[in-house]
Amino acid sequence: MLTLLPQYQELFLYNLQAVTQQHQVWRFLCGRLFCLDVKDAFCSSLLIYNFRIFERRFGTRKFASFLLGTWCLSALMDFLLAQAFQFLFDYEVEELPAGLLAPVFSLFVPFYLLIPRMPVTQVLGHIHITNKSLVYIVGLQLLTSSPFMWLLALSGLISGGLYHSNVLWLQKLLFVPMWVSRIGRYILEPLFSSSQPSNETPLGMGATLDIQRQQRMDMLDQQLLLAQYNEARRNTRHQPQSGLLQWTRLFPSLRHRGQNRPPLQPRPQAQTPPSTQPPLLDNSPVAEEQVARLVEMGFSRIDALEALRASNNDINMATNFLLQH
Repeated sequence: MLTLLPQYQELFLYNLQAVTQQHQVWRFLCGRLFCLDVKDAFCSSLLIYNFRIFERRFGTRKFASFLLGTWCLSALMDFLLAQAFQFLFDYEVEELPAGLLAPVFSLFVPFYLLIPRMPVTQVLGHIHITNKSLVYIVGLQLLTSSPFMWLLALSGLISGGLYHSNVLWLQKLLFVPMWVSRIGRYILEPLFSSSQPSNETPLGMGATLDIQRQQRMDMLDQQLLLAQYNEARRNTRHQPQSGLLQWTRLFPSLRHRGQNRPPLQPRPQAQTPPSTQPPLLDNSPVAEEQVARLVEMGFSRIDALEALRASNNDINMATNFLLQH
């Protein structure tokens, strides 16, 4: 809209000189919320949409608190970095790119620290492509879109590191109040939420059929896991167990998934009475790197080992199971 109405763009410029010399503090609000460049708006929106994984893990209120805290901290960092650049190179930074850009760069801090890097493929035999490569490419595109975008990126990374590490108890000082969260839940959520897609696929969807089939298969897989978990939990509720819940006993079918496990040798059947003791835990080897990734995400080592053994060393399935339980 501001592109179509250029006479109003002056009100939304992120002009540091106007803030310091003319005391137009309101530019910290207008100039740091609305993007004047369509490419910056598209890249930042795409990155925020990709970072929704933190909203699913931490909750909407904590995710909004992270954005609010880094937005406030980055305003101070923008001013300090501009002053430091002027002191070192004798060049005054008058204007910075407008928009919600510094909080977007701050989200790269938990993305780098908490999200495991899973290799997908290789290019030219040496360059590894992971599940995080596309996000870094979009961030690099946003970084190179403006001359002083690097200053906002550095400000966002510093702010994200400070807020994520909770320096000076920033998470208790800068957060979204509960009453604001409730207002958003009852007012904004009904406006922006959408209904679940119907099972009927309209004509002309074309290339999305494979995606819909994959999503349906993933949903059925999750429902199967939950059904097996609930059934095993009901069956073992009255059995004495010590320690952690043995997921490998609850999900025996998961052990045989994949082709990386050697075939099972047939065992002679012996006429022995059925044992009342629960079966022993599967002592299959677990990759230590995958265990470390799950531990870095906040899970205990015991839970990570049990989940990886139950999912046949599939870290994605193990992560989903740990998040759901």
